Amino acid sequence: MKNTIAERVYDFLKNFPPFNLLSSNKLYEIATQVKIIYLEKGKLVFKENDDLHKDFYVVRNGAIGLFKNEKSNKTLIDICDPGDIFGLRPLISKENYALNSVANEESIIYGIPIEYFETVSENNTEINKYLITSFASKSFDPYTIEESSNVFTDYIEKNTFTESNLQTSNYTKNPLTCSAHTSVKEAAIIMSKSKIGCIIVADNENYPIGIITNSDIKNKIATGLFPIETPVQNIMSFPVITENKNISILEAQVKMIKHNVGHLCITKDGTRNSKLIGILTHHDVLVSLGNNPTVILKEIKKATRTREIRRARNKANTLLRLYLEQNIPLTHILKIISEINDAVTMRVIEISIAKMDTKPPVKFSWLATGSQGRKEQLLYTDQDNALIFEDVAEEKLKETKAYFVKLAQHATKSLHKIGFEYCEAEMMASNLKWCKSLTEWKEQFKDWILNTDEKAILLSSIFFDFSVVYGDDELGKELSKSIFKTVNQTPLFFTFLCRDAVKSPSPLGFFKQFLLETNGENKDFFNIKSRALMPLIDAARLLVLSNNIFEINNTGLRFEKLAEIEPQNRELYKSCSYAFKALLKFKTKQGILHNDSGKFIEIETLTKEEKLKLKRCFKPIRDIQELLTTRFNLSRVV
Repeated sequence: MKNTIAERVYDFLKNFPPFNLLSSNKLYEIATQVKIIYLEKGKLVFKENDDLHKDFYVVRNGAIGLFKNEKSNKTLIDICDPGDIFGLRPLISKENYALNSVANEESIIYGIPIEYFETVSENNTEINKYLITSFASKSFDPYTIEESSNVFTDYIEKNTFTESNLQTSNYTKNPLTCSAHTSVKEAAIIMSKSKIGCIIVADNENYPIGIITNSDIKNKIATGLFPIETPVQNIMSFPVITENKNISILEAQVKMIKHNVGHLCITKDGTRNSKLIGILTHHDVLVSLGNNPTVILKEIKKATRTREIRRARNKANTLLRLYLEQNIPLTHILKIISEINDAVTMRVIEISIAKMDTKPPVKFSWLATGSQGRKEQLLYTDQDNALIFEDVAEEKLKETKAYFVKLAQHATKSLHKIGFEYCEAEMMASNLKWCKSLTEWKEQFKDWILNTDEKAILLSSIFFDFSVVYGDDELGKELSKSIFKTVNQTPLFFTFLCRDAVKSPSPLGFFKQFLLETNGENKDFFNIKSRALMPLIDAARLLVLSNNIFEINNTGLRFEKLAEIEPQNRELYKSCSYAFKALLKFKTKQGILHNDSGKFIEIETLTKEEKLKLKRCFKPIRDIQELLTTRFNLSRVV
């Protein structure tokens, strides 16, 4: 007799990694052992510091939130949707759970017996690589990056590997060594003089027996646990992890993640019972990979030509794709890509200044507006920027403005060559309208706010999200102070912003169908930007402005801040933050898949699970629009 339940489990798991890497027979074997667990909203699967379970988990329906406790607050780290795996610590680190896992809504999860899974998937290299890197990506959050310097910021692509992953690693030959009886003070002096971060402890035959790093000295000597004259054998990390000289970058990366180390000792035969010939560090691997953010940033800063910057920025696209494939939390992805985008702009301006006949006549600030200003620009988009320069005497204003417009023209031209298209509406610093003195900008915002109309709302909303990318931060701060002072003079401005924020109806129709475009070249497509993302962006902007919160431009962070100051609406704001990040991630994946902006989505090409994920994100949009309508009393608008 057929096992109907097992068949249903099999049909679900076969669509998701790492189960899709198993043969049909082995996957069916696992399906017969799966536990089906129903969870009500708020029900815990495991909590921080719990002993390890005998299962790891896959979400079948619903959503599981992963939280970190810090003092009296709990912070959402990630949400696992259908097909996502969680609870991998028993498989990899053998340590107690580091996070709380809670049902975000009514959910069904599958419990996969670890011992049985390991038996069935034994010797499957692809599965081992996937699980190790998936565990590393789930571990990467604001806490673990502070707790461990050995966590990787690049992860392995699941099914295909680039040539650079497979090439042999470049290790350091003839590393510095000391004996087990050398004092820590002596070893530290050697490390300091040689400007290195570690020293190998070797025996008389030069076999590696331990390693001392800067972290060992900081944690064991500086804290007073041991005196500085203690022998290194008392504080060294041992046994060392060894490899042979032919280890590939990919293999080195996996081994470092698996053992949670930042150094591999290279020996003659790859074992600890062999002479030491070199050392391979975490940094060596990152440099070899080339698409690590640190390496990309260094390339950008060293670039002297636009095409060199473009080449480096294109590597970020590969990095973005890998991060999304490995399900790295979007908060981390946004930080990395935003840092790279800002570095591109900074280097472009530096090169543009060098092209000018003279240095800038006064202090200035280059402002990123729109998605870059909010630190939400992942794919190449069109440019939105502006320039503020220090106030000058009336007779020098025209000359000074001409200088900065010319500088901006060099910069926007270079940004265009790199891949950031010109703004069709010319909202760029190279346009005289968006290149102004500090006083002129103050007057411009004052006019937009006090003389509100449709155009003013559009322009001011774009420029409200500015951030200083290059130049004098104080000019940006002065402008922000002036804006908030003016905004507080006319509460009616918030009502107009509110009307704009709620003008887009719910993304779903009466019968819960997606509202598609009805005409134009994108007819029958779903506009995820205007119908889903913009309502959340506009709502977050309006609410932080009305609460006099500035210098927080990112939409997700704005909602997080609002959750702090309005505990009565905490759940709504948290759900808005998650929904925004999930929608932005979805849009980015679509953009990568179709080599476009991801703005328009053909709904029929989505799977049932993808449609469900999208629809789950729409409820907070309706709820936040209802809150805005009530709070800002739209009936006042004639």
